[in-house]
Amino acid sequence: MSRGAAALIADVGGTHTRCALLDARGGRSPVRSYHNDRFDNLRDVIRAFLTDQAHTPPGSGAFAVAAPIVGDHVTFTNRRWQFSIRQLAGELALERLDVINDFAAQALSLPMLGESDSLSIGGGQALPYAARVVLGPGTGIGIAGLVRAGDGWIAVPGEGGHASLAAITDIETRIITRLRSRFGHCSAERVLSGPGLTNLYEALAAETDADAAELAPKEITARAAQGDGRASRCLDQFFAFLGTVAGNVALTFGAVGGVYLSGGILPDVAAALQVSQFRARFEDKGRYRGYLAAIPTRLITVEHPALLGLQYLLASSHGPPQAGPARS
Repeated sequence: MSRGAAALIADVGGTHTRCALLDARGGRSPVRSYHNDRFDNLRDVIRAFLTDQAHTPPGSGAFAVAAPIVGDHVTFTNRRWQFSIRQLAGELALERLDVINDFAAQALSLPMLGESDSLSIGGGQALPYAARVVLGPGTGIGIAGLVRAGDGWIAVPGEGGHASLAAITDIETRIITRLRSRFGHCSAERVLSGPGLTNLYEALAAETDADAAELAPKEITARAAQGDGRASRCLDQFFAFLGTVAGNVALTFGAVGGVYLSGGILPDVAAALQVSQFRARFEDKGRYRGYLAAIPTRLITVEHPALLGLQYLLASSHGPPQAGPARS
């Protein structure tokens, strides 16, 4: 790699930015996490990380960003940040900077995962080298595909989290109607995200004319774990919606290589996810029930999958990919 010292990798989400350095052999330094609210822009986050490192400045970088990447100018969806890729590379003295969507990076992590790096949520056997998808709720919800190309893989990013959310039951129709009257459009992200979990909790309370305090997502999941009825119903409905969306994505991509779940919310509620309606709703597609029943669904449990995907990206650009996940 440039200068022979290190490459800088960063997973830039809506809430946190996680950074690490790669050495010339692809080994990764410990990951450092920064809360984005402390900074005015991405450049300052990266400069803070580099200041924290007693290391030769990196010559190249690869960033996974929670935003659509179309051309040089990047505008965040859930944060008032924007930047020019060329300008940022110059400000950070990087000879090369690759910027990809954060879920494209997560998709690229899939070839790096071992069997113990994900948890089965049900389904059959993945077909080798077939298309795969990854989706996950966090500050927003990201969705991306992965397809085979020659001896490697190519990520297919998209903005499927902003597609219209579909209702399966009468109560879901009412929930979507409430959210549409509030926001003008009810996308999957209006429910399947951290803020969406709060939206869902309030919409379900309105079903019974109950007053509902605005709760943070972690408070809702904590109450559900303690047996609170309203929070538990909210989490159950969240999983049902997630199953419907995941099934739609699997059909769209023909993802018979597997559907992977990630994001900041699901790892903390993995036990509840396993016994939820998620898998039943995933398969509930009429004539294509059998097609979906054969597709495995798995929850990624390894830390920082987007950083693994960036490692794959750089290894593919500069040499053969690692055989397995490189951890700090």
